[in-house]
Amino acid sequence: MINSVDIIFGLAWGDEGKGKISNAISKNYDIVCRWNGGPNAGHTVYLGDKKYKTHIIPCGIFQNKLSVIGPNCVINVDKFFDEIEYLQKEGFDTSLIKVSPKAHIITEKHIQYDLNFLKAKLGTTGQGIAPAYGDKMLRIGKLAKNYIDKNYLWDGELYGNILCEGAQSFWLDINYGDYPYVTSSETLPYSACSLGFSPKKIKDIIGVTKIYDTKSGVDPLFPESLWDDPELNMLIDIGQEFGSTTGRKRIVNWLNLNKLIDSIKISGVTKLIINKCDILEKIHTYKLFQNNNLYKFNTLQTMQSFIRNQLNHILHESVDITFSGNKEHI
Repeated sequence: MINSVDIIFGLAWGDEGKGKISNAISKNYDIVCRWNGGPNAGHTVYLGDKKYKTHIIPCGIFQNKLSVIGPNCVINVDKFFDEIEYLQKEGFDTSLIKVSPKAHIITEKHIQYDLNFLKAKLGTTGQGIAPAYGDKMLRIGKLAKNYIDKNYLWDGELYGNILCEGAQSFWLDINYGDYPYVTSSETLPYSACSLGFSPKKIKDIIGVTKIYDTKSGVDPLFPESLWDDPELNMLIDIGQEFGSTTGRKRIVNWLNLNKLIDSIKISGVTKLIINKCDILEKIHTYKLFQNNNLYKFNTLQTMQSFIRNQLNHILHESVDITFSGNKEHI
């Protein structure tokens, strides 16, 4: 029987540090699930000083928790087993990794179509994600049950306390994002119910963002001219803003507080975590946008107080906010 469900998802354009949060709290759950996306996403996790990266397997594996990949995910079989092998060599119990038999398979045809027609136009990762979801919608997709070793297939029911990990983020949602500069799956918390639980079971929705905005790939909201700003370039270098899947440099801008407030309101966030606050301290610059105005602050604490007050005032309720550094524990 399911006791409760908590959901972690990103409030911006991805790369907010969701994996860090998931790894920090997953020890408190019975099952950790991934509900959307494929190897276009990436989690970077630190255990002590050692860094680990995964792209489809949930962070629960780092805490010896049952880690389930849901039916709304798409899987590259070769990359999946490469990740299994990598985790085995690092000493993790990969028997805890399970895949929904209803997840869809990314084929070489999907990858080639992505590389030839989508990557340059939309800035995709070239992993075949959109074509795989396209075949799913056309009812001609290939199911994991026919391609994944049965030892890794999930044939059970969810139980206990569950943590759901989202890939990508609010403003990349296929329905709500800036189409067509979006991902190919639903990223909002409601879509986690595709794992097989009632919305009534949801306890907390944990929204994660950074104290500045970043975007990978093509998007008119993030013109490449932003790379000409020396302060923003310092954020890229000091914040190590390079994609964990592609390695490409992200485009960076100051936090858009209006966008953050909208994503919190619509998604029903109960707990908010704002990461990488220490990066601003390293460049001694504290800025954000609100209502098309650029605000500058003398200290990080002043900026954080402004954010907290604006959220509480506009949302008409107190928001549980945690401001976090880059690698500190939550």
